[in-house]
Amino acid sequence: MSEPTPLPASATKAAWDKLDALAAAPGGRLITPLFAADPNRAEKFSASFEDMFLDFSKTSISPEAMTGLFELARAAKVEDFIVRLFAGEPVNMTEHRSAMHMALRSLPDAGFRAVLPEGGFEDASKVAAHERAHMEKFVRAVHAGEIVAADGKPFTDVLNIGIGGSDLGPRMVSLALTFVHGAKISPHFLSNVDGHAFAQLSRELDPARTLVLVASKTFTTLETMTNGHAARDWIAGALGEDAVSHHFAALSTNMKETGKFGIPEDRVFGFRDWVGGRYSVWSAIGLSVALAAGWDAFEDFLAGGRAMDGHFRNTPLEQNLPVLMALAGIWNLDVQHAATLCILAYDARLARFPAYLQQLEMESNGKSTRLAGDQVTHQTCPVVFGEPGTDAQHSFMQLVHQGPAHVPVDFILAAEADHNRPEAHRILAANVFAQAEALLAGKSLEEVTEEMKKAGADEETIKRVAPHRVFTGQRPSTTVLYKKLDAYSLGRLIVLYEHKVAVQGAIWGINSYDQWGVELGKKLAQAIIPSLEPKADHGHHDGSTLGLMNKFLSLRGEG
Repeated sequence: MSEPTPLPASATKAAWDKLDALAAAPGGRLITPLFAADPNRAEKFSASFEDMFLDFSKTSISPEAMTGLFELARAAKVEDFIVRLFAGEPVNMTEHRSAMHMALRSLPDAGFRAVLPEGGFEDASKVAAHERAHMEKFVRAVHAGEIVAADGKPFTDVLNIGIGGSDLGPRMVSLALTFVHGAKISPHFLSNVDGHAFAQLSRELDPARTLVLVASKTFTTLETMTNGHAARDWIAGALGEDAVSHHFAALSTNMKETGKFGIPEDRVFGFRDWVGGRYSVWSAIGLSVALAAGWDAFEDFLAGGRAMDGHFRNTPLEQNLPVLMALAGIWNLDVQHAATLCILAYDARLARFPAYLQQLEMESNGKSTRLAGDQVTHQTCPVVFGEPGTDAQHSFMQLVHQGPAHVPVDFILAAEADHNRPEAHRILAANVFAQAEALLAGKSLEEVTEEMKKAGADEETIKRVAPHRVFTGQRPSTTVLYKKLDAYSLGRLIVLYEHKVAVQGAIWGINSYDQWGVELGKKLAQAIIPSLEPKADHGHHDGSTLGLMNKFLSLRGEG
């Protein structure tokens, strides 16, 4: 199937111009007057799916701007894009691939299809179900003590070796779900090629009790295979060469290389090219999640993602949570020129969620070339950062509240906790609502002055200090609430952001599913590695790089 002709930038120009005019009008960047004008604003600028609730009323989107944003989405043919995405059309047009990660969490008879490299389609739902059955058999056998270590005893730890999506997804999900469901076996993760990372893990783990997963589709990823061979040497050195086949599994499609490594075919779990790395936690890449949290929890996780897929696919734009979140983000980034996005999950179990979203958003939409081949006319993708609340309140929230640039914030909170300290959870929730309200309302010089007078400050102190205690307010935020964090809710939350990113990419006219930007540095590194051997020819590089290479070797005593 050939790709449709990409929309020219002119197709959405009128809609963009309307939004820019609304923002430029007097008061077009203010939020509190919108609440004064409409006491029911919070009801009108929010939406729900099941128990998940999205409030985007604390943005400067007026009713007229909301209408304009829907006009923009329709001018960009977002509804057509959703149809093509779920139909398996090659929305990843630079690689002529489907983006069919939805099939990974679909039911076996869902009928999702994906483009084949040689032409035609395959039933992606059936392919995913087949691999899932392979995973389930393995996971249940490990937990039942039927698959054991070389000494015949059960595994107590699983080490996932990967990088990018092969690490960020399973690491984030395992952290959340092992707290909720308990750890069947303890998960550990290794991504950084820095040898200190493996050295630390090898001190903590017992090789006799550790199952190692090497996650690389090609089984050639430099960082992953460097760490994979280090782990192999560790296992073989401690337990003997014959232990490798007992202690390793591969998440890969390269049977030749996994065989050379010493991994039996029945311990190789694959996934197709229509699964991008940052969308792969639903695939065999999620094997560490299932091993750690249990197969039933993993199935619930898939069910949550599947539910949000259905909502996104079948709900009109006006009530569609991923679409509404996408449009709020576009308003903040492209119309209000807020270049960053802060993710504040008030949940220690979601400590790695901001890092996960960094890859999801910035690798997907950090593009400057449109599908049509021309350059983008708007910013694409904010710089994403974040930490768990309340920790963040004592670090970068100073900038968010009082810095000159406005930083939109996504607050994320579960209404119910999985601990027996209800007062702590009420304090946590109060901080979410207080932070969002403070960003909105701020505090004027007059309010600060009156407050200081009541506290007994003299005029000189007030004059000197009061300006530093002013909060301008009018700073946008959205809030995502849900009943509790479990496997099902986490699945929905991740897919909410997956489809938000897809909608934004469609509106900007870019390909959200390739990642050429990660390639150049990796290729140059391969060329530089032999140049860092003592007395090696450094090759041709710029003066700074040559100077740094020479200094590096000199500091090592090898120059």
